[in-house]
Amino acid sequence: MSEHDKYDVIFNEGTFIDYKIEAVIRYALYAVDMFFVEIEYNRMDNKVVGLRSFKTGELLDKYSKRRL
Repeated sequence: MSEHDKYDVIFNEGTFIDYKIEAVIRYALYAVDMFFVEIEYNRMDNKVVGLRSFKTGELLDKYSKRRL
């Protein structure tokens, strides 16, 4: 699947779950089928800079921690 097709599926068929902001990077978490997908967006450059898919683990854990 091309990068363009991946983003198309995430944004059109995925379910937005949460986001986190760290310095100039914003991370958005989506659920797509049986996977989670994290989109990394550079707010200074106004560009999506990457995506990672996963089912469990450290990447998912950072979204489950309580915000103070």
